[in-house]
Amino acid sequence: MSILKGYRVLDCSIAMAGPFAALRMGDMGADVIKVEPTTGEWQRHTSAGAAYGNVINTSFLSLNRNKRSLAVNLKDEEGKALLYKLVETADVFIQNYRPGVAARLGVDYETLKQIKPDLVYVSMSGYGETGPYSKRPGQDLLLQSLSGAMMSTGAAGTPPQPAGQYLVDAITAYTAFEGALAALLHRERTGEGQLVQINMLDAIIANQMQEMTVFTQGLKPQRRSEEPHGHCYIRAPYGVFKTADSYITLVTPHLPTLGKILNVPEFETMEDEVDGHTLPQRDFIFRVTREKLLERTTKEWRDVFDAEGLWSSEVNGYEEVVKDPQVIHNETFVEYDHPSEGRVKTPGFAIKFSKTPCSIQRPTPFVGQHTDEILSELGYSDQQIAALKETNTVTRTNGEKLNG
Repeated sequence: MSILKGYRVLDCSIAMAGPFAALRMGDMGADVIKVEPTTGEWQRHTSAGAAYGNVINTSFLSLNRNKRSLAVNLKDEEGKALLYKLVETADVFIQNYRPGVAARLGVDYETLKQIKPDLVYVSMSGYGETGPYSKRPGQDLLLQSLSGAMMSTGAAGTPPQPAGQYLVDAITAYTAFEGALAALLHRERTGEGQLVQINMLDAIIANQMQEMTVFTQGLKPQRRSEEPHGHCYIRAPYGVFKTADSYITLVTPHLPTLGKILNVPEFETMEDEVDGHTLPQRDFIFRVTREKLLERTTKEWRDVFDAEGLWSSEVNGYEEVVKDPQVIHNETFVEYDHPSEGRVKTPGFAIKFSKTPCSIQRPTPFVGQHTDEILSELGYSDQQIAALKETNTVTRTNGEKLNG
């Protein structure tokens, strides 16, 4: 049995952070019902990398397995009544509407807790529910910019470097997932539901626990080097370097040892924790290392560094990642069949339970695919369901594309 079997999660979120948090709960066995507009959630119509899929947008496909879809118009009074009835059966409600929207729709915490007092209500936002930035768009790159994260990498005088992933979205998703589980544990102990508020700005700042404390407590400013050092608070050399055939990552090697390997006598008299942190020595160390590493291939350097106990790694792209022997050994990716998208290969489960393993019980749904099923569970008759469809309060599809 999966660890969250028997819990019901209503996923009223869009884009990445909210759906990703709900997906994790679905992977652990929760009955996740994706409550989306009758035209489909926003992410169904917005691609990443122009990967549109056959019927289901690939971005949406990646974030919505193990969910059932209920397509309902929440601006319709009958649709809202339907949702309220569903809330009576729910354990967790997740939304990431812009601040104020949930209240206008009548699905805010104060309203829903009157229906289900022990509800765990997870409200996600970009910057917080109130405050001077509350109306700003909560987009990943904007939050990377505002959080200070980008100023720890790259070269001085060049634009700060964003992460190559939707980093803030992912961190926020895991923060929301953690918050939902903790609130469920509290409910198990006390019977009390509660409001759980997560915002992207706090999540990405909290994720910089070590770096921020070095600044606030250690009083060390962020100082980017002239060379593209990998992190302003880690000693040189630290970063990615070109070799004779590709790239290699080198992480804080013992400088005298590195000096012997590279035939750089200046390194042999240096102190790691002094020269490795101090400008201009840090730039000198990085620049000389960069020049020397061009002389051999990545494999040749890896062999030398491994023999001397220095930390290094080849640099993989996604093509190499999916074939990596450790990734294969870990069964990091999972595969399943989808009725419109065929064989789907996607990252699997980062948490492995010995007794309650995660699994894929449902492929990503079509828009409103489970509307009839869910309404039947709530006691609606076939005639009532047909009437709701007639007024466009709800929608059910089974593989056809909808314009949205």
